[in-house]
Amino acid sequence: MPTPGTPLPAALIPDCTKPEAHHAAYKSAKANDAIFVCIARQGPRWMVELDAFASSGPTIPDQAVAVLHTAVEALVSDGTVTQANMAPDYISMRALRVRSAPSATALVRGMIQVADGAATGR
Repeated sequence: MPTPGTPLPAALIPDCTKPEAHHAAYKSAKANDAIFVCIARQGPRWMVELDAFASSGPTIPDQAVAVLHTAVEALVSDGTVTQANMAPDYISMRALRVRSAPSATALVRGMIQVADGAATGR
């Protein structure tokens, strides 16, 4: 696993378009006591999911949650995301206006990096 403050490698963000892939990735996150993050194609658009409940470790720090919520609100406001569900330990964004898996992955990586920076004070 990456250390705090380093970008999450794209290879660690699974494409969970198929239900079996989602199930396997979530099961893997739980087995590794990690926060679950994935992308999935939904028709012509992409979905992003971040779920801290997969981990038994500490929840996402309040500062990072605030940053993530602000980022999600900005993405909804500018039309990049058309639907978002947020809770302190869960974020789901649907119908992302990105054209490819690398674009969706880059969005996830950026959000995690910003949240990690907020959590570590960087």
